Amino acid sequence: MSVQQRDSSKLLWGIVGGLVAVILLVVAYQWLNAPSDQQTVTEMPAETKEANSSDSATEPTPVATATASTNALVKEDILTAPVLKHPTLAKEELSRLDDVQRQLQEQTAALQAQHQDADELIRLKEEQIKLLEAQLAEKS
Repeated sequence: MSVQQRDSSKLLWGIVGGLVAVILLVVAYQWLNAPSDQQTVTEMPAETKEANSSDSATEPTPVATATASTNALVKEDILTAPVLKHPTLAKEELSRLDDVQRQLQEQTAALQAQHQDADELIRLKEEQIKLLEAQLAEKS
């Protein structure tokens, strides 16, 4: 095997490896930046549904399904939904509500930080405009 054949083989593997790395980076970027509006929906088991419907015939059953087209983080019917009687389902519901509360707090903090940054930018732009006006006044 000559040196040229050996180098061309290494070059070919280098190109293939580079292409694979680029493809993996693009896929990883797309996967990490995918919109997070997909909601996980847990349904009650059939036996629990029957038990809840027989126990609470007069109480409305909570809605356990979420539509994919709804982008709202909190639904209005959450205030009127009855508390689940099964301890496991109640714990799941509490953990889901805690997650929603945490997300809302994070969004609030992010929005407040953006508001402070915007106020700071406005103040700096006003100072910059005053300095430019002073420079124009000196020239004329």
